[in-house]
Amino acid sequence: MHGEPAIYRRLGVRRVIHGSGTTTRYGGSVLRPEVFDTMREASQTLVNVDELNEAAGAAIAKMVGAEAAFVTAGASSGLILQSAACIAGDDPAKITRLPDTRGMKNEIVIQRAHRFAYDQAYRIPGGVLVEIGLARRTQAFELEDAITERTAAVAYLISPFTSPPGVLPLDQVIAIAHTRGVPVIVDAASMLPPRANLTKFIRMGADLVSFSGGKGIRGPQSTGMLLGRRDLIRAVALNASPNQAIARAAKTSKEEIAGLVVALELFLKEDEAAEMKRYVDVCQVIVGSLGEIPGLRMVVEHDPVNRVIPHACVYFTPEWRGPSGRAVQLALAAGDPHIYVQQGPHQGGYFDEIAIDPINLQPGDEKILATRLQEELTRR
Repeated sequence: MHGEPAIYRRLGVRRVIHGSGTTTRYGGSVLRPEVFDTMREASQTLVNVDELNEAAGAAIAKMVGAEAAFVTAGASSGLILQSAACIAGDDPAKITRLPDTRGMKNEIVIQRAHRFAYDQAYRIPGGVLVEIGLARRTQAFELEDAITERTAAVAYLISPFTSPPGVLPLDQVIAIAHTRGVPVIVDAASMLPPRANLTKFIRMGADLVSFSGGKGIRGPQSTGMLLGRRDLIRAVALNASPNQAIARAAKTSKEEIAGLVVALELFLKEDEAAEMKRYVDVCQVIVGSLGEIPGLRMVVEHDPVNRVIPHACVYFTPEWRGPSGRAVQLALAAGDPHIYVQQGPHQGGYFDEIAIDPINLQPGDEKILATRLQEELTRR
């Protein structure tokens, strides 16, 4: 188990065991050492940030096969810039006016099933969300009817557990929107790995796709990237820092931009099969260490939609008589060390679940986590 850095000890902040993914609240992910070295080196020289943005974007676009790319201050600022680019474009008069969008195309159509905590980012530049469909179903005519002369874009969320069978799939959304000359903007912040997603959505025809740089890529935590059409990326750049525009507050430093380029290079060079095997091994240690507990089903799961990397899952059956998943989650978080896991309802015949994402578990964490999890599950 890693020791706590001196600065954290001095501030009285404890290290956590992070088994809930790449959550920003708990630090995102562990920065690659090579990225830290790059950022330290880049910090010692001043450059023109416009030139760096352009060069870094060109390098990223070449790596992933996109027309163009731009480094953002996290995936959420990517959503702000998607909205700004589609509403104001590269028109300096409109860019200056944001978030006042009177007289502009400012509506962003979104399926009700895709409403999420961060979609307020689309509204920061003055976008107006237009909901279509029901909680778990959207029909094609609803999207067709919602697109009008006021429509700036159609937003699409790609995230675990957000695509029930009844929602319109991305390829159909793209076909309908493009027939009417409307761009499709995609939030795929947490969908790396798999690495194939870096090219998948662009190849399908999405116009702008936002990814996090500080999650699976393990770049600087406050970075992200937008991939997409060259004209829209140009509009993104004009609406972003270092310009005096709506996204000036979402500033990326020269060190972060350089760091993300190197992190992406390293991410693409990694053996994904070996990475997944490592995660499976860690999850199997956790599941195996729990043994047999009546009323629980423990399994390692990995699928391309809901578990994009392997997870150790504990399902609570109707026969379970112990503490709730929420109670276990809170007890783990309150302990020493703090341990964070995922918790939530499951639809497959179980009434509760706990899941452990291994991407941020350090060597030895899995044994500590399994021991504490067993303690709380068997507490009477």
